[in-house]
Amino acid sequence: MKAPVFNYHAPQTLAQALELLSTQDNARVLAGGQSLLAMLNMRFAFPDALVDINPLTELAYIRPQEDGRIAIGAMTRQREVEFSELVAARLPLWKEAILNVGHRQTRNRGTVGGSLCQLDPSAEIPTVCMAMDAVLTVSSVRGERAIPMAQFPAAYMTPSMQADELLTQVQVQPWPTGHGWAFLEFSRRHGDFAIVSCAVLLVLDKAGLVARASITLGGVGAFPLRMTEAENTLLGTPAGPQDIARAAELCGQVEASSDSYVQGWYRQRLAKEYTARALRLALSRTGQGHE
Repeated sequence: MKAPVFNYHAPQTLAQALELLSTQDNARVLAGGQSLLAMLNMRFAFPDALVDINPLTELAYIRPQEDGRIAIGAMTRQREVEFSELVAARLPLWKEAILNVGHRQTRNRGTVGGSLCQLDPSAEIPTVCMAMDAVLTVSSVRGERAIPMAQFPAAYMTPSMQADELLTQVQVQPWPTGHGWAFLEFSRRHGDFAIVSCAVLLVLDKAGLVARASITLGGVGAFPLRMTEAENTLLGTPAGPQDIARAAELCGQVEASSDSYVQGWYRQRLAKEYTARALRLALSRTGQGHE
């Protein structure tokens, strides 16, 4: 099939893009296009205007901030995340997750902001943003506002943004030196969307007990889910086999969605197994000397 008829706009600056979004009815933003172009061609999307922000190189960057956070521009290609030394050193969970995003060809074009705004529940970038409590900056002609990742999903594949707003930046606070991390996912083939994914972060105190934990499941619900009860059950424990089994059991009780390919009970079993695997891997990495 072919895409429906629409008016095409290619603003050269962020200000021009925001002005277009404020004046064009039923507009869609084109970033990497790895999802949107397929949706257009299959007539799943019917925009009256397409705003192509590929010329906005001002939104493509990965850089440290004075407060210690890492800022990632919305137009940063996923390939740039994959090969960034800063990401590898400070955000190892991102490094591991990005290798599960499609294939080299899709990562060449796909963007960080595009994945977040598409908000597919199986997508890796929204999952790691949820795991790391990222803060997203959205802009419009009215100004900027910050949205914590926990508040970004409004519904299935629907971000909590206004029609005239554009995602411009993601800010991520690195976890401290010596933390453990793991990102694992189950899919039919490498590069396919995850049926279930699990992102884990752990910090141990000087006594070897869990002082901080983050467990996030992707693919099981309408958007990535932080498993706070499972996180809390690990706190103050050595994350031994019984502790991990207890946390994994809680994740296996998640209210999982069913579809024409995978039933909810199967996602629950995967969630339990992959949580246990990710926790063991993250635990084995605690104390490593990444920055």
